[in-house]
Amino acid sequence: MNIVIFGANGTTGRLAAEQAGAAGHTVTAVTRRPADFPVRGPRLRVMEADVLDPAAVERAVAGQDAVISTLGVPYGRKPVTVYSVGIRHITRAMARHDVRRVVGVTSTVLFGTAAPGEGVLFRKVLEPSVVRFMGRTVYDDMRRMEEILRATDLDWTVIRPGGLFDNDSVSDYQVGSERLPGRYTARADLAHALLRQAVEDRHAGALRAFIDVRTTENTPSFLDLIRNEAFGGKGRRSGNTKERVHG
Repeated sequence: MNIVIFGANGTTGRLAAEQAGAAGHTVTAVTRRPADFPVRGPRLRVMEADVLDPAAVERAVAGQDAVISTLGVPYGRKPVTVYSVGIRHITRAMARHDVRRVVGVTSTVLFGTAAPGEGVLFRKVLEPSVVRFMGRTVYDDMRRMEEILRATDLDWTVIRPGGLFDNDSVSDYQVGSERLPGRYTARADLAHALLRQAVEDRHAGALRAFIDVRTTENTPSFLDLIRNEAFGGKGRRSGNTKERVHG
């Protein structure tokens, strides 16, 4: 299967490229900085392109069977547009080249429901502070991205993970169509779920749907997650080594 990954130089994108190549798929990894892309393989092509450039996006999408978007930007005060503009360019290119399947990433908070089983402090103070202040511009653009996908007739799926963290391998993670208990999603699990949705889960329940993915093993504390992921690195659009926190 031919799969193109946008935002491939983020940690999740790299993992998705590795997993797809190991599964025998032909992968086009799209990044603005191909020299920095560390993944190699006989079925991997690294393509220099910016998701904000519609002509470059169209070249990347042509000839593909499925699209995976792992675009991510860090929290900040400036307005964010990469999710919405990027997905608009991607979906338009898909329509032109008759590519039907696209899987993207937003955040578990977009379910709009409280985290099941969480205490009052997390539900009423900690998570709302992240959503309304630290990550407001990011979540606003994620919502725009989802609305753009909703308006298409493509076979789309959006995965809404919790707070992202690094883990050594894919775990026995949980998947659901509603917000799941727990706060965190390992990037390895997210990459695996993205690839599985793009390749395997094409039944009616997974198409044009929002899917939660939750890791239940070896998860960090909330304070560790915020410190390591929101403030621990210098994330860069479509080429960051650490994406922003998704939940």
